[in-house]
Parts: sequence; C-alpha cells; structure tokens
Amino acid sequence: MIIPPYLRENDTVAIVCPSGFMPFERAKTCIETLRQWGFQVKIGKTLGHQSHYFSGTDEERLDDLQSMIDDKNVKAILCGRGGYGLSRIIDKINFKPLISNPKWVIGYSDITLLHCHLNRQFKTASLHSPMAGAFNEGVDNIYIQSLKKVMFGEQCIYNVDSHFYNRLGECNGELIGGNLALLAHSIGSVSEPNTKNKILFIEDVGEFLYNTDRMLHQLKRAGWFIGLRGLLIGSFSDMKDTTIPFGKTIYEIIWEAISAYNFPVAFNFPVGHQPENYALKCGALHQLEVKKDIVTLQEIV
Repeated sequence: MIIPPYLRENDTVAIVCPSGFMPFERAKTCIETLRQWGFQVKIGKTLGHQSHYFSGTDEERLDDLQSMIDDKNVKAILCGRGGYGLSRIIDKINFKPLISNPKWVIGYSDITLLHCHLNRQFKTASLHSPMAGAFNEGVDNIYIQSLKKVMFGEQCIYNVDSHFYNRLGECNGELIGGNLALLAHSIGSVSEPNTKNKILFIEDVGEFLYNTDRMLHQLKRAGWFIGLRGLLIGSFSDMKDTTIPFGKTIYEIIWEAISAYNFPVAFNFPVGHQPENYALKCGALHQLEVKKDIVTLQEIV
C-alpha cells in the first residue's frame, strides 16, 4: 500500500468539488483554517461554480480534479463536498501522476468511490474525513482536529463507547469503506474493493430503511462479508420509512444482515454525515478491539 507523504508547513492543499455544487462562501472558514494551520491553499475552478446540480459539467469537473492530480506542488486534495458526480468521470481520470507523485485525497460521501478506486486499482491510501463544509460547524472540535493530526502524520487512535449491538473481538486489517450507497454502487465495477482480510466501515444518510436493507444484502450476496476481519457501523442519519413501515430499526436491519458471521462489530462509531466524523486512513493497517466497555481503533505503524 502506498502511503502518501504527510504534510508540512507551507505545503499546498487544493480544494476542488468533483461532484455536487458548493457555494464559495461555504468554504471560507475551511480556507482560513488551512492557512492558520500553515498550509498554502490552491482553489479549484469548481469551487463556487455551478452547472445545475453539479459543480460544473463533467468535463469541467474532470479537468479541475485532473489539474490538481497533475500539479506536483499540490500535496493534498481536499474535496469541498460530496453529493453525486464522481462515477460520471472516474474512468476518465489519469491517475498515473498520482502514483509517481502520491498525495492525499480527502473527503467522504460521494468521494467514497474515489477512495475505493484508489485502493483497488492503485493500492494508494486516502483520507475519509470531514470536508470543507464541516469547518463551518467549528474548527476546534476533535473531529476537525483529527483531520489536522492525520495530515501532519500523527497516528490514528480512537476510543469510543461500547454499544448494545456490538460483537466483541479483536482483529487487524487494512481499513476500507465509506458511504454504503457508494460501496454498493461500486459492485461489479473496476472500483469495487476486495474486502477479504479487511476492516470495513459503513455509513449513510437520508436513505429509506428498505433500500438500506437491499444494499446490505447486495454486499452480502457479493461476498463482502466472507473473510472480513471486522466491521464498523457509522451513523445512519435522517433515515426514512415508507407509508407501510418496514418494521425494523436501522440497527436491527444491519444486525440481521451480519448475524451469521463471527467478525467483531462496533456500532455507533463516529463516522458519517454528522459533525461526529473522525478522519480515517483508508488503506492503512489498523487494529480493532471491541471490548465490553470500550471500542478502540488504532492505526498500526
């Protein structure tokens, strides 16, 4: 696994929007904070630009992201927001400059597909973490600060409270995952990750309960849970139900889908579409300990 170089003061961080539209004003706090952290900031053409739902046409979003990948002075690419759009352009991106000059790709939600692609096709680590918009909710909280620490090369060590649905156990493995809808979307494509001997994390937002059940069973049918070392269940926020209720809570749905397996599972892990969203280093080796009173996820360095 290629681990990009960690950042130092005066390194350049680029901000782009490869998917949905984001007003420039929403990124001002992020830009100011990155500069306070000691970074130079390069702003992509897609930030503040709009083409209907997207931050630009497919060609504009592709060119903006490609330019940051090609720029040897850019040490990290922070995505302004997610939304939808990466799957329309990902097969046209030339990743060769990223392999010869590795840099951190940072984001979550729709950016999950990019994390999966980098992992499967190029064995390159990336950061699933808060994006530019999250800085507006406060920059001194432990979640934004977790991004800063990881960017500067600090080891990831997270301790969280236990949960009723947890399955106890310990495991080591490469950490992969992200948004459940995008993970299911990757199945059958060249971006689909190999989950054997991995620690997987999942999260989602605004989905119907029945559709979440369907996506989990899609992962199950595709063999994602066979040989999996461990599973982290992030936030499933703003879930919706149909007129005729599905009949189960989101955690009951998840538990039912994974009940036949014996890998350790940690529910309510702070990752997802909410302020409580730790920076996670996709592709890096981690140790997961799910104990009766506490859950620890620790990077192995």
